[in-house]
Formats: sequence, C-alpha cells, structure tokens
Amino acid sequence: MTETMLSATDLVWPLAFALAWVLGELGHRFTGLPRVSIYALTGFFASYWQAGLLPRVSDSTMLLLANIAFGLILFEFGYRINLRWLRTNAWVGITGLFEALLTFSLVYVVAYGFGQTMLSSLLLAALAIPTSPVELMRVVNERRASGQVTERALHLSALNCFLAVFAFNLVVGLWTFESSGSVWGAVSNSLLVLAVSGALGALFGLAVPGLLRKLGKVSTDATLVFGLAVILLAALAQTLKVSPLLATLTFGCVARHRRVVFNQTQRNFGELGNLLTVLLFVVIGAGLSWARVYNGLWIGLALLAARFAGKLIGTAAFSRVSGTSWRKGVLTGVALSPMSVLVVLLLLQTRQMGVDLLDQLAPLSAAALVLAILGPLLVQWALKLAHETADDEEK
Repeated sequence: MTETMLSATDLVWPLAFALAWVLGELGHRFTGLPRVSIYALTGFFASYWQAGLLPRVSDSTMLLLANIAFGLILFEFGYRINLRWLRTNAWVGITGLFEALLTFSLVYVVAYGFGQTMLSSLLLAALAIPTSPVELMRVVNERRASGQVTERALHLSALNCFLAVFAFNLVVGLWTFESSGSVWGAVSNSLLVLAVSGALGALFGLAVPGLLRKLGKVSTDATLVFGLAVILLAALAQTLKVSPLLATLTFGCVARHRRVVFNQTQRNFGELGNLLTVLLFVVIGAGLSWARVYNGLWIGLALLAARFAGKLIGTAAFSRVSGTSWRKGVLTGVALSPMSVLVVLLLLQTRQMGVDLLDQLAPLSAAALVLAILGPLLVQWALKLAHETADDEEK
C-alpha cells in the first residue's frame, strides 16, 4: 500500500505538467491568453494550498528543475543584451537606473504607509524593481517581436534584474543581521552571494566559448553545449547556495561578447526549453497560497499601482533624449510589467539560505498572482500597440 502511494505521488507532478500544457493550448486558442499565464494558474489551483493535489514546493530537486528552466531563459535573455548599445546610448542606462530607483522609492513609501515594518517595506521595494525576463522573453519569442520597444524592454529588464538581485541580497543581509546579530551571516547572505554568483557566471561565459573554439564546434553544437553548461551552472549555484539567476544571466551576457554565434533557430532552447517552461510556471503557481493572496490583496494591489507608476514615469521621463517618442517610452514601461517568476524564485531560494520570507510577505503573493495572469497580457498588448509583432509586420 505504501509503495502504491509513493508511486501515485511520483506521478502527480508529471500529470500536472501535462494538464497545464493541454489547458495552455486550449486556453490560448479560445481566449488568446498567453500560455504561460494558464500554466501558472493551473499550478496555483492544483497546489497544496488550494486543491491539495500537488505537494509543497520545497523539494530541492523540483527547485533545481525550476532553476534550470529559468536559467535557460535567462541565458538566452542575457545573450540578447548588447552592452555596447548601453555605452553608445548612455541615456538608456540612465533611464534604467532612474526607473529602478523611482519604482523602489514609490513602493517603499506605499508599503510603509500601509503599516509594513521598515525591513518588510525594503524587501517589497527591492522585489518590485525587476521585470521577470521569462514572461517577457516568452511573449517576444511567441510573437516574434522586434523593434525599439522590444529591445529597450529587454535591455532595461536585464539592468533592473541586476539591480533587484543586488538590492534584495543587501536587504536579506540586513534582515539576517537584525534577526541573528551575525555579521558573517549578513555578509554571506548578501555581498558574498552576489560576488560568487557573478564570478561563476563570468567564468562559464569565458570558458564555454573557449571550449567550443578548441573543439571546433562553434557553428554546429553551440546550442547543445550552452544548454548543458546552463544545467551545470544552475546545479552548481544551488549547491553552493548562491543565486542561479544572477549566475546564468551573467553567463549569457559574457558569452555574447565572446562572439560565439548562438543558433537563432533554437529559441527557448527548442522543445526542451518549451517543456521546462511549462514546468517552471506550474511550480511558480504552486508556490502561491490563496490565504496569503487574500490576506495581502489590497496592499498588493496598491503596491502594483505604485510599481506600475514607477515603470511608466521612469521609462517616459528620458524617452525623447534617449532617441524615442513619449508613446514608445510609455509602451516600454508597460512591457516591463511582469515580475512573478523572478520574485517567487528569489523567495523560494531564500529558504535554501535559511531565511523564510515567503510567509511574511503576503502582499507579494497577491501581486505575483495578479501579474502571473496580467503580466504577459500587458507585454503582448504593448508590443502590438508598438506594431512590433510578426502579425503587424505581415499586415
């Protein structure tokens, strides 16, 4: 009997992934909703906290698979970032810094005004900065989008991801010091995590292209080798309890500038990437509890309004001097809406460091659930209004 129950438990996750894929295809066909939104909703409703069909997302193996799935997308995302463009047009970088600082400030003021503690408000503000590259890249690839709004959104998203991980780890370090009084614990949970994560990503970004050139496989096996390297890097980062997110993003950025051509036909790393994307969004949805969402709903909506205002004002403020129109500046801000995957994974990873913040930040659960549905829709809407999707080009 016990063996039968264990076997049934082993089947639960694969069945959830299969169900999410079927519902995603049907939902996208009949409603036009992005597939990733439906994957996340499937995980949410089937989770331990709601229907009780899925176990808690605490298994390190499941978290590793989620990190690998996210890592593949972050690598591809980082590979698309052209740092020379940021140097050529410094106003884009200034826009990113201003937008991140404004978003942080507005969300902090709103959170503190709603009675959150200073540390909770700082954490909420840090986690409001990033745009999750997963939803953004998925919509860009599905819609085959290209153009000024698309490229600005991608580059600004990369910049505020780095800033968000930096700010988040600093606040986690402060949280650790406040709760334990350990200076070493605070440093190891903040600056050390950032330094080791970035160093690992840079090392892989230098070593893997060099290995490809040495083996003469640059034009034939680059996609396969990069995929294997991302899997190894994500596993190594999780084992060392550093940030797989920062490591894989850095890997992609450095690898691009080593001038190795990444096979553009293998977007999302082909079918493997599509499969892992389903897994990732189901796991993210399953990590959210309706009780937390309900308890933090009104504060969460207020935080979302503050975050949205920060993104729109921040991207529009320097739009003209950075070489685009006010309209495209605003649409870029709309395209920066998604945050769910990056935020939930960051919080799940703090458990690996011995700091459990997911239960203490109920407003974040509400914001993550709302944007799991609306975030990809807003990206899709912004790119269509900017006439940068393949459908618009065909017309």
